[in-house]
Amino acid sequence: MMKITILTLFPEMFSSFLDNSIIKRALAKEKVKFELVNIRDFTLDKNHRVDDYPTGGGAGLIMKCQPVFDALKSVKKENSRVLLTSPRGKTFTQKKALELSKEEHLIFICGHYEGIDERINKYADELISIGDFILTGGEIPVMAISDSIIRLIPGVINDESIEEESFNKELLEYPQYTLPYSFNDDKIPDILFSGNHSAINKYRRKESLRLTREYRPDLFSQVKLSKQDLKLLEELDSASTPKWEKEAIEKGKKFMKK
Repeated sequence: MMKITILTLFPEMFSSFLDNSIIKRALAKEKVKFELVNIRDFTLDKNHRVDDYPTGGGAGLIMKCQPVFDALKSVKKENSRVLLTSPRGKTFTQKKALELSKEEHLIFICGHYEGIDERINKYADELISIGDFILTGGEIPVMAISDSIIRLIPGVINDESIEEESFNKELLEYPQYTLPYSFNDDKIPDILFSGNHSAINKYRRKESLRLTREYRPDLFSQVKLSKQDLKLLEELDSASTPKWEKEAIEKGKKFMKK
């Protein structure tokens, strides 16, 4: 069972997160265990303060070393991997989520206010970021990261679902539909009713290529395109329905559910 320990000033923020959807099921299946540690419980300040003004002047407040360090010390084990949410960190990716899903014990340190005393950074095994924007604290990033990790733990969700998702094959996932066939005159592509799984997979690959090229050119530029991929891109650019797709639709008309 994976254990995730979160050091935070606001443990109550995680109540709803832990009581819903896949996370709740993962907890019920004993695939993961959460430990919420309130950093404020470790302060030695007589007024229970965990922050102070920046040394040398400046705006805002900085989280003190001592309560963060002592909170970390109370939970860290030999098998622990400590992560600190920080704008300095490398951007979190699906590849990193898969890597972290294999760890036994993850400890997340949630910063707040204007940040954490610089001296805490050296106690983290890794700094991690979810993007180039500013948030009030590290709690929301830790929820996002935890969610992406937990769903990759074997037995939490269906393996096939994970395999089909975006980023697992360097491309965005193809479009998904469900009945009714027509909604506000917007119809499900007929190829998906053809019953021809080879043609459907080919169509979905083409759609993944289209969406990635359109919405994430940064990802698309890194994809190693096969000969079939290049042919599918030619079909996209021609804006015409290829022969293989027409034939699959024609032969599968008896499966159509309109």
